[in-house]
Amino acid sequence: MIVRTLDDGSLIMINQTDHARLSGMFAAHWGNASFEAPRLRDSCMRAAALHDHGWLQYETEPSYDPVAKSTPSFFQTKNDERQLAAYGWAIDWLTAIDPYAGLLIGRHRTGLYRGRYGAVVSPVSVSRQRNDPMLDEFVARYEAKQERALESFSRAQFVVDYQLLQFWDLFSLALCLREPREEVFSFVPPDYQGDGATGVTITMKPLPNGDIELSPNPFDEPGRVMGYAYRHLPTADYPDIAAFRRAYFGAEPRLMKFRFV
Repeated sequence: MIVRTLDDGSLIMINQTDHARLSGMFAAHWGNASFEAPRLRDSCMRAAALHDHGWLQYETEPSYDPVAKSTPSFFQTKNDERQLAAYGWAIDWLTAIDPYAGLLIGRHRTGLYRGRYGAVVSPVSVSRQRNDPMLDEFVARYEAKQERALESFSRAQFVVDYQLLQFWDLFSLALCLREPREEVFSFVPPDYQGDGATGVTITMKPLPNGDIELSPNPFDEPGRVMGYAYRHLPTADYPDIAAFRRAYFGAEPRLMKFRFV
């Protein structure tokens, strides 16, 4: 769950699965004269759109602390046994449907604890590893599965697709975590000639009319509109977790849209 507290004390809440769906839109519309389209488009779209399905269980019962009057954002939640099992379920579930997409989201998940395997230059990628034996075992187990799966695919192509997934994820987060601001992404692969660690720089700049200027623009046509679903809760003050969940599930779904030029 992505949680933003506004100046008036109200909350913007975005499901991780909705953030991921925006990533999937980026994958679906990626490619033009300057950027090569994903070679395995279907698998890359699935991986991008479903890379955070490990949060699906949490989204059925979001947490709330009635003393602190707060609900955690995703980076504040613990990687306990239940959450790690949910991550594993999502990877295994998608792998059974689409082995390449499953390989990508598995690499994405373990990469969050490995500094994204050096695929990201800017913004700086910080490893979430915290010397947790249970987490170490999870990462090692799924990295071993990835190495076995890679025997059936082109590793050179995979490292580029993994790097693309990192951009789609981070670009979506840049739009979901805060109001759009000027940001630089200095690692974006324009084709499949890269090594999975280098690329071109894309600058994101919000314009006065609300559009988002991308230089260069990697999408299939100028003026492409994409967005994400969210909920707006009028307050963060609830007497207990039951009242918070009623407010959350009862909130009218809204849509935030962006036009990329």
